[in-house]
Amino acid sequence: MSTLCLAFALGVVTWTLLEYLLHRFVFHEKRLGPWMARDHLRHHAKVDWFVPLSTKLALAAVILSLLTLGASFVGALPAALYLVGTVSGWVFYEVLHRRIHVAPPRGAYGTWARRHHLAHHFGHATKNHGVSSPFWDLVFGTYLPVAQVTVPRLHAHKFPWLFEGETIAARWQSHYRVV
Repeated sequence: MSTLCLAFALGVVTWTLLEYLLHRFVFHEKRLGPWMARDHLRHHAKVDWFVPLSTKLALAAVILSLLTLGASFVGALPAALYLVGTVSGWVFYEVLHRRIHVAPPRGAYGTWARRHHLAHHFGHATKNHGVSSPFWDLVFGTYLPVAQVTVPRLHAHKFPWLFEGETIAARWQSHYRVV
């Protein structure tokens, strides 16, 4: 039983590493060519636009195929749980990333994740590549602790939860400023 739990946990950890590596080296540094980076840069320019699901599924198919080949050497059940862990991490990331952009934060983790990720979007694109975890940013030296995010006025209207009327809600004034 512990081997199966470990396989699932390793899958989740694998996802966090993939999230970091894809975001940093493929989507920002274009290491595999410009086609994936183009959509990602569009998301940076228009923070309420997301890469189409068909594109995400195509990328997932390639990555999961490669992981399946590698995991197949440890036996069917551990390999399956490893892949389930990876997919679970990926689904969690997709939900979290969308919530960061379109919904009010919930709880301390949601508040941290939003500030961490929006700092990446608005002024520090070479930092904070991990959306769901800062772990790999810390490992690779790209972590930037953020007390307050500067949101460009151009994008501020895309975060209606941030405001009470025309001003930043009192709850968020120490976390965000609009310029």
